[in-house]
Order: sequence, then C-alpha cells, then structure tokens
Amino acid sequence: MARRAKAPAKRGRTVSNFSKVPSGELLTLLDFVRYAVSRFVEAKLVFAHGTTDPVAEAAFLVCETLHLHPDRFETFATARVTAREAKAILEVIARRVTSRKPAAYLVNKIYLSGLPFYVDERVIVPRSFIGELLDSHFGGGGGDDGGSLIEDPGSVKGVLDLCTGSGCLAVLAARSFPQARIDGVDVSKDALDVAARNIADYGLGERIKLHRGDLFGPIGEAHYDLIISNPPYVDADGMAELPRECRAEPRLALDGGADGLDVVRRILKEARRHLTSEGGLLCEIGRGRELLEAAFPQLPLLWLDTEDSEGEVFWVGAADL
Repeated sequence: MARRAKAPAKRGRTVSNFSKVPSGELLTLLDFVRYAVSRFVEAKLVFAHGTTDPVAEAAFLVCETLHLHPDRFETFATARVTAREAKAILEVIARRVTSRKPAAYLVNKIYLSGLPFYVDERVIVPRSFIGELLDSHFGGGGGDDGGSLIEDPGSVKGVLDLCTGSGCLAVLAARSFPQARIDGVDVSKDALDVAARNIADYGLGERIKLHRGDLFGPIGEAHYDLIISNPPYVDADGMAELPRECRAEPRLALDGGADGLDVVRRILKEARRHLTSEGGLLCEIGRGRELLEAAFPQLPLLWLDTEDSEGEVFWVGAADL
C-alpha cells in the first residue's frame, strides 16, 4: 500500500496546453529534465510514487522514454536527443502535467530495490519499504540496529505475501530466499493479472503461486516461515485528502478504514496459525504506529527503519503473536 502524500493546499491553474518548443531549443537530456522540472513545479504536481521530488521524476521519465535505466542518467546527461526522441519526451511531460497520473502509469514501469516491474492502473504503484528491509535485515546483513531477523535465508522454505498487488514483493522475496516457495494473495483479479506478468518476466512461475481471495482465506491451513504484507492503511481523513495522483490508483489498495488499521488488525489476529514456530510477520502500516501499539499493547513489535522511513514497518515473531 502507498505511503500517504499530502495534497497541495491550492494547485493554482492547471496547465492544459503546452506551447510547442521550437526545434533546437532543448538539446540534451539535461535540458529536457530542466524543462520538465519547471513544468512540474509550475503545475504543483505531487510526487509520491517512487520519486519524491520533481528532479528525480523528470529524470525518470526522460530516461524511460529513451529506454535508459535511470541509473545511467549521469552518463548521458549531456548527450543530445533526436527530433523524434524530443517529441516523445515532450509528450510524456505534457501527459504527466495534464493528466496528473503517476509517472509509473505513463511508462508502465517502476523500480523497486533496483529491479524493474510492469505496472498499470489495475494496481497501486509499488513503493514499499519492505523491499529494502529484505536486503538489510534478512540474511546476515544485520541492518544498522542489530543482527538479522533470519540468519540463514536458505532455511526459509515458505513465504506468504498478503495483498500482493503487482507481485513485486513476492519477486523480491524469491530473490532473498532462494529455497522458498512463495504464495501471493490478493482479492483483486486485475492485480493478480499484473502480478502474473511480473512473475513470468522474472521466470518465477515455478516458485510463486498466486491466489485470489481475502487475506488468509485462499491458503487453507498452510504454514510459512515468513509472512510479508503491505496492506491498505490510509485512514478516512487521508482518503478524503488524497491528491489527484493517488486517486488514480485503485481505492481498494489504499483504503484501510476509519483509522487505517482495519486490515492490519485482521492480519495480526490470524497470522499466528499460519506461521511456523520460528516464523514471523513483516508488515508495513504507514503512520499508524501509535494507534497499533495502543490496540495491541501486549505485542512486542519491533519497528524497522529504512533510509526513508521511521516506524512504518514492524516485525513480530510467531511466538509473540
């Protein structure tokens, strides 16, 4: 589920028409990024889908339009583009401003933990912190605040990804736990269709199985060494204030009920009977830490921080559930 973004107080006028940029005025990738940043700032766009500022978003769109990995931008920053490429870049910049759709939907791609994934409007744009935590806290790395939560990734034989959406976390889990079978569950058929595409793209059809249904419903009595989930967790106030960019995403993937914790409560109450004795639950909940701790004071929740988050993802062992 998405991290909540604040809508601008007033958007001002919406840019609906782009005057044609005369040929030769914009030459290099850097020129087009600068132009895009100016248009994005002018239109007061919101950045909440993998990029957090207009410069990063502009570089992402320019690179994707030119079929370049965003990490290669600096290499080609001063390279000139062709007239045909310039037209395509200007068109995608205009679409970002006039439609206010997330950039990932415009190019059907997002990167998570450095890996590219297909996305469209059938799924939320992935930007979970769990991908980073799988790298930092599972497998001997230890993170910044202590030992790994699972010392031996090879010992993990089963992983459940609840609310799998586009399947990105299931794919990342397959990479982190090479011996594991992974089940991905989602209530949305549309989301599962996108997830199936991403799983096929990574050749993981033999290891990842998708199930349609409500949380633990489709998996029967199966047990797992690890359950991961990035469920809907935006509260009612947040849903009412969503910027246009976030309103382009499926409401089902965002709406967590009055206080944002409807789905999280259900996961906590049911997870124990689907975990092995040494297993655990890794769950992202956004900014609901205080509410969750008040609702479950008996649970010793371990809050895991990332480079861009603090107190938004928790871990709890099966023995404590």
